[in-house]
Amino acid sequence: MTLPVTAALAAAMGALLLLLAIDTVRQRFRTLTAHGFGDDQRLTSACRSHGNLAEHAPIVIILVALLELSRADHMGLMIASGVFIVARLLHVHGLYNPKPEGGPPLTRALGVILTWIVMAALIGWTLWLLSGHLS
Repeated sequence: MTLPVTAALAAAMGALLLLLAIDTVRQRFRTLTAHGFGDDQRLTSACRSHGNLAEHAPIVIILVALLELSRADHMGLMIASGVFIVARLLHVHGLYNPKPEGGPPLTRALGVILTWIVMAALIGWTLWLLSGHLS
């Protein structure tokens, strides 16, 4: 396989996205809510978990693929992909387990921060490699 790190990351994110989509539909049936979130916390958590992953995963997968095609360090890409997977799992955990007293749970905050760190690192790495090829 030409892009094994990208393939593994895409498979992991695809599986998580499918699980979250199934749970979103399950929550919609439970609450009889066709559109939106209604007033149900579990439906809101399911929708936001699914939507947030769908917003962040594609660009990370694309950046990993571009870096892998550029022969970027294989181990670095595996580490970044692994951290991203953990970040997304933390985020989902935090959304599904809101704090009763309000505010975001620690796992959700860690998931967001790690996601942004991985994205920034991949963006920077891509731009750094791109700048070396423009001269």
